[in-house]
Amino acid sequence: MKAAILFSGGKDSTYATYLARKNGYELSCLISIFSKNKASYMFHTPSIEQVKKQAKVMDLPILISKTKGEKELELIDLEKAIKKAKEKYHFDTLVTGALHSVYQAERIQKICDKLKIKCFNPLWHKKETSYLKELIDAKFKIIIIGVFAYPLNQNWLGRVIDENFIDEVTQLKEKYKIHVAGEGGEFETFVLNCPLFQKELKVKSFKDLKEGENSFRREIKVQ
Repeated sequence: MKAAILFSGGKDSTYATYLARKNGYELSCLISIFSKNKASYMFHTPSIEQVKKQAKVMDLPILISKTKGEKELELIDLEKAIKKAKEKYHFDTLVTGALHSVYQAERIQKICDKLKIKCFNPLWHKKETSYLKELIDAKFKIIIIGVFAYPLNQNWLGRVIDENFIDEVTQLKEKYKIHVAGEGGEFETFVLNCPLFQKELKVKSFKDLKEGENSFRREIKVQ
């Protein structure tokens, strides 16, 4: 079984990569989409350029495609990227980090059906709190690089997902209905280390950008 990973550099796609290997898949490549639209319905955008560094420490080839990020039209660009990767790396399965987003999962499944490849979603419907604890237990070092919902603010940028983080986000869920794992787009993440990496990545510089009253992103550079 050979698999390609739809990869954003965040916790979900990276953990899905880890689980695919644990499930016996041979990892053939990563596929990353760079969207010009920061509010894309499909694609992660904060610090997306840094996936190249993650691919390097995983010793995996990466195919990068660009899109304007226009709703639904961006799916055409995704399909082209997956088709190109399939022709080059000859995989039979596409792995995604879909957790609860039916919008994303249904659209990716349609593309896989069209290209006659299987779709593997190893995170699908994992319970959010136990999922974050699972990441910690698996030795994933994950930082927050974007927050997009009240009452999250700039002070959350750069925070590591640990037990304290889980406790605080769980409390916010009870009061503000925030999804503990950020599946509603409340926050975005970047993986600095995990068992797939040959070495831990270090943040060498960053720039915080305010995009709205409760919208901040951290553009990082890693080494």
